[in-house]
Amino acid sequence: MAQIDDLPPLRDVIERHDLRAKKSLGQNFLLDLNLTCRIARSAGDLSNHTIIEVGPGPGGLTRALLHEGAKRVIAIEMDPRALGALEEIGAHYPGRLEIIEGDALKVDMASLVPEGPARIVANLPYNVGTQLLLNWLEAAPWPPFYESLTLMFQKEVAERVIATEEDKAYGRLGVIAGWRTHADKLFDVAKECFSPPPKVTSSIVHLVPKANPLPCRLRSLEQVTAAAFGQRRKMLRQSLKSLGVDHMRLIEESGLQATQRAETVSVEGFVAMANGLDAMRGN
Repeated sequence: MAQIDDLPPLRDVIERHDLRAKKSLGQNFLLDLNLTCRIARSAGDLSNHTIIEVGPGPGGLTRALLHEGAKRVIAIEMDPRALGALEEIGAHYPGRLEIIEGDALKVDMASLVPEGPARIVANLPYNVGTQLLLNWLEAAPWPPFYESLTLMFQKEVAERVIATEEDKAYGRLGVIAGWRTHADKLFDVAKECFSPPPKVTSSIVHLVPKANPLPCRLRSLEQVTAAAFGQRRKMLRQSLKSLGVDHMRLIEESGLQATQRAETVSVEGFVAMANGLDAMRGN
C-alpha cells in the first residue's frame, strides 16, 4: 500500500481517533492510498481548482487530493470524530485544507467558492449519495458553480446515473443526468478495498455539466419522468394519464408513440414532452 506523505497509515488514524465506521452515517472508508490517488487523478488537473469533498472520514481521499496538487480542498464532514484526523492533514498541508463540520445536504456549496473554478470529488456516503447528486444536477442557475463531479456510488446507482434508453437501469436519474451533463463510469472499486467492506461493488462516475442543455423547465421534466417511470411497465398512453392533460396529444406532438414505454424514450423525447406539457398548461 502506497505511502504518499509522512502522515500515519489510515488504519492507525482510525484506531487513534476511534473512527470505526458507522452504518447510520453510510460510512465505508477507503484505506488504499493508491486507489484514492487514482480517484483524485481521474478528476483531472487540480492545481488551479478548489475541490469540495463530502464525507472525508479519516481523510484517505483528502490526502490524495492534496498530494495530487489540489490548490485548495474544502472537506465537509458531519462526524465530529473525524475532525481531529482532518486537522492533522490540514497541518501537514498548511493553508490548503478547510474543514466544515456539518450536513452536506444543508450546506450552500456554491457560496464556498464565490470565484475561481471548483470541482466536487467525493466517496459519497451511501445513504445520501443519490440525493446529493440530484441537488447538484438541479442546481440553479445553470451552468452550475462546479466544473465537474467525480463521485463514488454503489455500482447499481452508478449504472442508473449513466443509463440511456433501452438500458435496464434507465430511469428518472438517468434522464436528469443525461439532460444536463455528460456522464461516464470510469472504473469499479471492489468491496474488499473498504473498511468495513460493503456488500456491493462501487463505481466511480465522472459528470461534466453541459453549458447549453436542451431548453426545458426542470419541474416539468420531473413531472413527466415521475409519471412515466412511476408505471414503467405500462405504455405511455396509460402512464401519462396522471398528468391531467390531453396525454395522447402530448405524446403525438412530442414525436413519440402511445405504445412506447418509459424505458424506450430518449432524453430528447422527455424534454419534448416536458415542453409540450408547459405549452398545454400555458406556462
